[in-house]
Order: sequence, then C-alpha cells, then structure tokens
Amino acid sequence: QVQLVESGGGLVQAGGSLRLTCAASGSIFSINSMGWYRQAPGKQRELVASIAPGGTTNYADSVKGRFAISRDNAKNTVSLQMNSLKPEDTDVYYCNAQIIDYGFRHNNAWGLGTQVTVSS
Repeated sequence: QVQLVESGGGLVQAGGSLRLTCAASGSIFSINSMGWYRQAPGKQRELVASIAPGGTTNYADSVKGRFAISRDNAKNTVSLQMNSLKPEDTDVYYCNAQIIDYGFRHNNAWGLGTQVTVSS
C-alpha cells in the first residue's frame, strides 16, 4: 500500500508565493513520474506540472515561468514552488505519483488535495 500526503497550501495575496510538498510512503519499490494537478469545483482535474525520475519537467502553459516543480528521489518527495500567484490559480491541488510497489504492481497514487486560495 502506498500513500501520498500533501502540505503547504493556504491563503495568499495575488503576487505572492506558496510552496507545496508531497511525500510518498509505504511499499515503494520505485517511483516514475510525479506531478501536481488542480481542480476547481465542477471542472476536470488538470495537469499543472510533472517531473520524470531524471528531472525532465512539463508545465501547463498557464503556469510556465511562474511555477517550478522539483523532486527528491532519495526522500520520495515532490515540491511545487508557486510564484507570482494569480486569483485564477485558486484551486484544490493534488499530488500524483506513478509508483511501483514491492509486489511489482503499478499504483496511480493520489493525495487528498490541499487548498490554494489567491486573493485579489
């Protein structure tokens, strides 16, 4: 069994910064892609940023130049540094990780989500 726990959400004024962190734990053999998604009420969950084990990153156009994703493979963590935040960045942010457990099963793991609110 694997688990993802997010931290770092909150309320910030427009133009401010927040850092989200997600830690994976449990029966982890290896972790492939890790990423952050966000979802507003009534809308589909959308990719914000992802990072491969070797460090290759991918960003949604709306956050390029403002957000930076990073990971620590030794600690099984992924972080999202969010700068120059805008009110439209307000959403629940979810951590995702593609985990191979010690039974060599693939787990498409999700965290419970953390609220990010940007006031204008």
